[in-house]
Amino acid sequence: MKLKNQYGFTLVEIMLVVIIIGALAAMVIPRFTGRSEQAKVTAAQADINSHLATALKLYELDNGNFPATSQGLDALTIKPTSSPVPTNWNGPYIEKKPLDPWGRPYAYASPGSHRLDYDLYSKGKDVNKEEDDIVNWK
Repeated sequence: MKLKNQYGFTLVEIMLVVIIIGALAAMVIPRFTGRSEQAKVTAAQADINSHLATALKLYELDNGNFPATSQGLDALTIKPTSSPVPTNWNGPYIEKKPLDPWGRPYAYASPGSHRLDYDLYSKGKDVNKEEDDIVNWK
């Protein structure tokens, strides 16, 4: 029995569409490569130069000094009990413990060795290389 008006795609047509989609993907995907790493660096810079800097300045305004190195950035979320104990702590100054985009805590020192007030930085993607560090003193 012969069917009339058969509709459908041949194997050649399907293969042609797959090849075209593959060629388009091959052109587009390389443009997105590296963007996620660039976004992480930008997020860390925003944290260091804006978000955490603002929280530290508010802490300093309330208490007259920045948290000590031993207190660290935890002093922004919970009131420190170690010396110097803040007398006018009005926190929390941030909602949660700050982690860099790679999931590691930011490094903090006060007084800083690069700045008088504090040093704040992320070790970046590769902890062992200094050239990818994101810092607040450059």
